[in-house]
Amino acid sequence: MAATADETRVVEGVKTQLFIGGQWRDATGGATLDVEDPATGETIATVADATHEDADAALAAATEAFKTWRNVAPRERADILRRAYDLIHARAEELALLMTLEMGKPVAESLGEITYANNFLRWYSEEAVRINGRFTVNETGKGRVLTLRQPIGPCLFITPWNFPLAMGTRKIGPALATGCTCVVKPAKQTPLSMLALAQIFEEAGLPGGVLNVITASSSGSIMAPLIEDPRVRKMSFTGSTPVGKELIKQSAEQVLKVSMELGGNAPFLVFEDADLDAAVEGALLAKMRNGGEACTSANRFHVHESVASEFADRLAAKIGALKVGRGTEDGIQVGPLIDEAQRSKVAELVDDAVGKGARVLTGGARVDGAGYFYEPTVLADVPDGADLLSEEIFGPVAPITTFASDEEAIARANDTEYGLVSYIFTTDLNRAFKVIESLETGMIGLNQGMVSNAGAPFGGVKQSGFGREGGPEGLDEYLETKYVAMNVGTEPTAL
Repeated sequence: MAATADETRVVEGVKTQLFIGGQWRDATGGATLDVEDPATGETIATVADATHEDADAALAAATEAFKTWRNVAPRERADILRRAYDLIHARAEELALLMTLEMGKPVAESLGEITYANNFLRWYSEEAVRINGRFTVNETGKGRVLTLRQPIGPCLFITPWNFPLAMGTRKIGPALATGCTCVVKPAKQTPLSMLALAQIFEEAGLPGGVLNVITASSSGSIMAPLIEDPRVRKMSFTGSTPVGKELIKQSAEQVLKVSMELGGNAPFLVFEDADLDAAVEGALLAKMRNGGEACTSANRFHVHESVASEFADRLAAKIGALKVGRGTEDGIQVGPLIDEAQRSKVAELVDDAVGKGARVLTGGARVDGAGYFYEPTVLADVPDGADLLSEEIFGPVAPITTFASDEEAIARANDTEYGLVSYIFTTDLNRAFKVIESLETGMIGLNQGMVSNAGAPFGGVKQSGFGREGGPEGLDEYLETKYVAMNVGTEPTAL
């Protein structure tokens, strides 16, 4: 499929080399990797394929830059973040098209991600000047307690392909605001958005070495030596739980501070008193945002038996009507999955459920032709033994099961090793708080199908990880606390 003039222009506008120490350079040895359009299977760009020597150079640049960046005035750091925000805002349409070309989501959704991603830069530009310690009188009255909050140091970021810009800015924003430097390794499937972001920060006046971007086909061999390098003081990873566990093991050697935003298995609970119109719309958003390729995507729909049939039929009608196609085309609502491996996984999960007795209300098959498309799918009567109730689907598939009581709903929701997000639909406030306090997840959407917010702490519990991104809690991830005991040479007044 021939690229349009706009597609060619936005892709050619991205520098495809490594960004190290403020310089754009080829990979050592000149190796490259291809970037594919998942809607066509065609190569749209070729970027540098970094070696360990390149990664080491990036860390050296971040380490050297930290010596000065940590002492740059908070207002100056804030102004750079704000300038980057303004540049992204001005180029939102170009960045959205670029994102769609490498990741597949419809342009309208890419625009939504650009706004969401950019909000982290605005939020942390405002927080950069509000990093405070405290000064108190020792409880004996004989001394003083001074606490400082200082930047932790050079950081290592590994970002996923499903939100190629937002998963970067919500790490980079607080890191730069606090005075940290960073090395970012984006997913090999979607490196262009991160490279475009590096260009924007360069234009915004960010000093060389503060942000370094390395693209590579082999994440493990490139990242493992850096994780074990004592120059790294912090690592943040967004991705699957199995990979996260391996990274935690590697980080243990030097007791590296880590943040892990890992997999999810989000339950979506619909109680008998729920507003079904709101529940169906919330389900559509929670399931179909990003085509289901989101860790916050509703993975299991547990619906009260008295309304399950109506809910399933109404959701199937909505999901079945969604228009599937290349995200650059007008009116497209669902794009392709990221690659054939992901589509095959989704197909296997659906086939397993159907083979065990689930009913297909809509969809349930691959889409013929080029690209990695799968039909938006709703399954009813899904049995407890179906694999997709325990595994993260990461695709446009909504499996529906039933419950008979509040206690059963809570038990079903918590019956997973994951604990990222839950969704609850009920009009009973007492029930809502009972369920909220009982659910084992780090985030909850009450009568709404989205929880992401730059000003709120994003993160999970159990095997969905630890640490938070967003809000003031996200700033804390990049700060160390230093305590000073002060002898002021005075005696307290006796009563």
